[in-house]
Amino acid sequence: MTAETALRLYRTMARIRQFEIGASRLMAAGKLPGTLHVSIGQEAVAAGVCDVLREDDHITTTHRGHGHCLAKGGEPTSMLAELLGRATGYCGGRSGSMHIADPAAGILGANAIVGAGIPIALGGAFAAARKGRGGVAVAFFGEGAVAQGVFHESLNLAALWRLPLVLVCENNLYAELTPVSVHLAAKRVADHAAPYGVPGVRVDGNDVLAVRSAADEAVGRARDGGGPTLLECMTYRWHGHFEGDPQQYREDAEVAEWKAADPLKRLADALPDAASDLAAIDAEAKREIADAVVAAEAEPLAAPGSVTAHVYSAHVYSGGAAR
Repeated sequence: MTAETALRLYRTMARIRQFEIGASRLMAAGKLPGTLHVSIGQEAVAAGVCDVLREDDHITTTHRGHGHCLAKGGEPTSMLAELLGRATGYCGGRSGSMHIADPAAGILGANAIVGAGIPIALGGAFAAARKGRGGVAVAFFGEGAVAQGVFHESLNLAALWRLPLVLVCENNLYAELTPVSVHLAAKRVADHAAPYGVPGVRVDGNDVLAVRSAADEAVGRARDGGGPTLLECMTYRWHGHFEGDPQQYREDAEVAEWKAADPLKRLADALPDAASDLAAIDAEAKREIADAVVAAEAEPLAAPGSVTAHVYSAHVYSGGAAR
């Protein structure tokens, strides 16, 4: 791992961390409609996986997807404008936090339905295979989605057709408010890969270098026609399932233990000679997101009359004729 790569990974994680802090503050101030799920503590997964993807590769993500979108090339001002219901947001201010999409950057969309991004990524992998240009699709999802039938259906089909799909499970130990021991019979998500004859890899999801290495192997295998891989990243969200969650389902000591494994700090500790560079990156990320918040708040709110935009086709068919 070169110093350049390590600093790039740190920069991505720092941007995600500052974006999530900024979004959390906006929610606390009553400026965001709807609800908000932040990924503070999980930054290494998004940064490590997306660092090995090409611009023409595709991802799908979840209700906790800001980090993945940023790591894949999402623009923070447009993302914040979307969260704030502004007309200049990625989806015109109509999707909010849980449905951000940017097809031009390879972001096929976040999804509020548990596991619903997996078959969309499967379709992206199918399209990539048909194009024959070495493209790859990645589905990010939580361990709660593993109990959904669509996870198994998609993994089976990807294995059967040897599609270039990488399934990335962010195992943060809780599906909403429910611990993994209650809702999954298998102790390891990665073990679900074996019945389908594909590799299942578990990795320390707070070690961005380990995540990147595992993702590099999985993505390389997919590009070379080797089929899918199931990658389980063990990580932890510092905040509750949603902003305002009282978090009565977990102990303070558990949260403190995982905070001590902060992915940014762990990478910083591995780069003792780069302290000044990392401090500069932190300052740059804070400025960028602070500026993005100001810019997004200055944008106009989505007009009520735009609520039906992009819902219906531009062509209305009547009696066989388009009009």
